[in-house]
Amino acid sequence: MNNTWKVLIPFMLSGGLMACSTTGQQPVEPEQKPQIEEPNIEKPQIEEPKQEIEKPVEPEVKPQEPVVELKPKKTSDGKLLLGAEEWVYVPGLEANFKARVDTGATTSSISAIDIVPFERDGKDWVKFKIEHEGIKSKEIALPVQRWVKIRQSSADGTHKRAVVEAWIQLGDLKEKTEFTLADRTHLTFPLLLGRSFFKDVAVVDVSKKYIQDKHK
Repeated sequence: MNNTWKVLIPFMLSGGLMACSTTGQQPVEPEQKPQIEEPNIEKPQIEEPKQEIEKPVEPEVKPQEPVVELKPKKTSDGKLLLGAEEWVYVPGLEANFKARVDTGATTSSISAIDIVPFERDGKDWVKFKIEHEGIKSKEIALPVQRWVKIRQSSADGTHKRAVVEAWIQLGDLKEKTEFTLADRTHLTFPLLLGRSFFKDVAVVDVSKKYIQDKHK
């Protein structure tokens, strides 16, 4: 028994010392790792592609060009086609005149003013000017082919009118024809084409106008 206590007492003493040494030491805190702040990086916003709705492609409609109606200018046998009104070019005056095509008139007529008959080399001549719508030509002198007597319903008696020849151009036809000189300034047309001009070279369609091209 005494031997047992001898063994236990030193053991207990050594255990108390170990306890004292253990309680005297402060506990060591575990190392804390430094916190690294991550940079605030904004993520790019990715837009979702919009879905385009395909529209049906409409066919392009081109404006229609006006249809130009080509009028026949001659008959099958080569005669000129004339309407009730035509442009007539007078080369001697270098001018175009609106003309009425009159199937009831025998001789053609042109508007003339300041008509003065005179004699040259024993023959009758006449000088005159052409005036219409305020435009007056230079003085023209032509030999008289013949004289015609005109009876007017608004006046008593008759008076003579000179008939002269002059070149005219209508379409591609250039002809010399007779004209009676008369004051037509009060009328719509300064020039009248009668049967003596077109009876052998043209056919008249009174339902149409300006079939032939105007001389340029």
